[in-house]
Amino acid sequence: MDQARQEAVTWRNRALLLFDRVAMPVAVCDVYGAVLLANPAMAAECGTTPGRLRGRDVLDLFSPREATQVERIAQALRLRHRSRYQVSVRWRAPGGAERYGELTADPVSDTVEDTPALLVMLRVAGERTPSPAPPAGQARVTPVEARILALLAAGATTARAARETGLTTDGVTYHLRRLSSRWHAANRTELVARAYALGVLTPGVWPPEAPAAE
Repeated sequence: MDQARQEAVTWRNRALLLFDRVAMPVAVCDVYGAVLLANPAMAAECGTTPGRLRGRDVLDLFSPREATQVERIAQALRLRHRSRYQVSVRWRAPGGAERYGELTADPVSDTVEDTPALLVMLRVAGERTPSPAPPAGQARVTPVEARILALLAAGATTARAARETGLTTDGVTYHLRRLSSRWHAANRTELVARAYALGVLTPGVWPPEAPAAE
């Protein structure tokens, strides 16, 4: 019996050593999603150490892109279904970039009757680097620029924006290029999004408009 126990401890130690050396982010969670054990690769994705991840909810660390996926998995686990479950997630990397990928959860236990733990593996699919925020003062726009942005937010074409503002199409394009350069916007959709984020356009108002000048 002592020899069997010693062998079990030996194999457990070997498994933990392998667990720590796996390059893929891996964690063991309880059936409710609380982290019991995490390898260094998983901790690195969260900008911390394995010990500090214990007790954290894995879905607080990695946000599901669809809440219905999590609900289906929770229901399946309550019914003791033993399948591989996958959840599309996104999270903020230590450097500030938004990463996205997939969590795979496999129920594991010594016997079928035992409440399973979850072996969770993270596959990183890619990341989006945040664009630099414009320096102070760059949120200021002229009344003409604000009007053009409001028209674009409402779906206007360059030609319509030109008619509404009394400019030529080249004049509208000139203003848009200046704003795109100032705000580091890659396209018109991002330009309109920046206008809302910077307070140049008023959220929750339709048709879009700029705040009244003070």
